[in-house]
Amino acid sequence: MSDTKAMQRLCGLMRKAVQQYEMLAPGDRVLVGVSGGKDSGVMLNLCYRYAAEQGLLDKLSMYHLDYEAQYQMTTEYVTRTFLEQFPGIRKMWYCVPIRAQSACSLGEPYWTPWSAAQKKLWVRPMPENPYVINEKNLDVPFRHGMVDYEFQDKLSRHFAKKHGNTAVMVGLRADESLNRYAAVARGNKRTSYEGRKWITRADAVTVSAYPLYDWRVSDVWTANARFGFDYNRLYDLLYQAGLTIGQMRVASPFNDCAQESLKLYKVIDPANWARMVGRVNGVNFTGLYGGTTAMGWKTIKLPPGHTWKSYYEFLLSTMNEKTAEHYNNILERSKKYWMKGGTVDPGTADEVLAAYPLATVTGKSGRYVDRDVIQFMGYPDDMPVSNFRQVPSYKRMCICIMKNDYFCKYAGFGPTKGAIARRRAAVNKYRNIL
Repeated sequence: MSDTKAMQRLCGLMRKAVQQYEMLAPGDRVLVGVSGGKDSGVMLNLCYRYAAEQGLLDKLSMYHLDYEAQYQMTTEYVTRTFLEQFPGIRKMWYCVPIRAQSACSLGEPYWTPWSAAQKKLWVRPMPENPYVINEKNLDVPFRHGMVDYEFQDKLSRHFAKKHGNTAVMVGLRADESLNRYAAVARGNKRTSYEGRKWITRADAVTVSAYPLYDWRVSDVWTANARFGFDYNRLYDLLYQAGLTIGQMRVASPFNDCAQESLKLYKVIDPANWARMVGRVNGVNFTGLYGGTTAMGWKTIKLPPGHTWKSYYEFLLSTMNEKTAEHYNNILERSKKYWMKGGTVDPGTADEVLAAYPLATVTGKSGRYVDRDVIQFMGYPDDMPVSNFRQVPSYKRMCICIMKNDYFCKYAGFGPTKGAIARRRAAVNKYRNIL
C-alpha cells in the first residue's frame, strides 16, 4: 500500500470512529498539547490531516507550554511547528512562570521558568512571535506558584468556556510506564466519558483524550518515517549517543525522569548547559551522578551497620525540617494504605507471603481485574520480590530520597488529579472565610 493510500485509510478509520461514537458535535473543539516530543508531534499531524480532509480546521487548536530550559533543537522544532506548519488553526505558545518539578535538589523540589525576578538567569531569551503568550497578554486565570499541571487544567477549562465543549488531546501511551498504563486501564466510572477508558471527563465542558494510548514506540517512528512527519531532530543525536528508545527524553531536563540523561546536555548543547548550571540548584551534581548509585539508580547497597529503616532515618536527618516532614507524611500514607490492604499481582502476592510472614491475602480487588488484596501487619525493611516496585519497604523510600523523587513516584505515590481537584475546591470554598 502506498503512503498516500495508507494515510487515506488512516483518516478513513478516524472518520469512522468519530461518526460511530458521535465524538464531534456542532460547536465542539479539539485542543492538542504539543510538548516537543515524538508522541505529541505524531498526534498533532494525525489530527491536522483529519481536520483538513473533513474541513474542520476551525475546530482544531494547539498549544505549547514552554519550560525555558530545553535543548536548542527542541526550540527549533517547536518554532518550525508554529511558524512553518499547520496553517489555518489556532496556536498558543505559553511562556508563563509556573512551578515545575526539580529533582536536582532535596531542598528545592520546584523551580520557576520565566520568572521575571530571575530574568538575568534565564537559560534563553523569551521567544518573540505572534503566538507567544506571557504574563503581559495572558487571559487564563493564573496565580504565582501554580504548578504546571494545574495551569494546564485551568487552560483547558478556560478554552472550553470561551470556545465551546473541548477535547484535550494528550500524547500518552500506556506502554511507557505503569502509571500511564493505570491512567488508561483504571476505567473509573465517575470520570470516564461514556464508558470509554481512553477518554476521561474533566468537567461539564472538557474531556481529556488519549488517542495514542495503545500505540507502541515503534508505531510512532513508523508513522514519522512512512508519512514524512517532521519531528524533533534531537532524537537523531540521542540515538547516535547510544541511548535506547526508552531512554530518549526531550521534556523538562530537571524532573525525576530526566536525571539519567541530564549529563548529555554537556555534549549535545554545551551553551545551554552552562546557563542551566547557574539556573537551578544541584544541576551540576545531578549531571555528574544522575543514573548512578549515588542518586539511587542501579543497585544501591545498604551502608554497614544500618537497616533500611535506620538508613531512611539517617537520610531524613540530613534534610531541612520541611522536606523531612514531607517524606514522613508520604511514609505514613503508605503505612495506612498497606495496613488496610493494597493490591498486587497474584504472582507478587505469593512471593510476598513467602518472604514476609506479617502479610496476608484478604481477597480479590473489586476495582482492578486479577489483583489480590494484601494486608501488612508491619512495614517491611526490604522486600526481595521480583516486582520490587509493587510492594512497600523502607528500602524503596530510601531510593525515592536518593533520587530526589519528591512525590515518591518510584514508591507509587504522586499528586493525583482527584486530590488536586479536591484541594482546589476546598481552597476556593473557604478563600473568603476570614
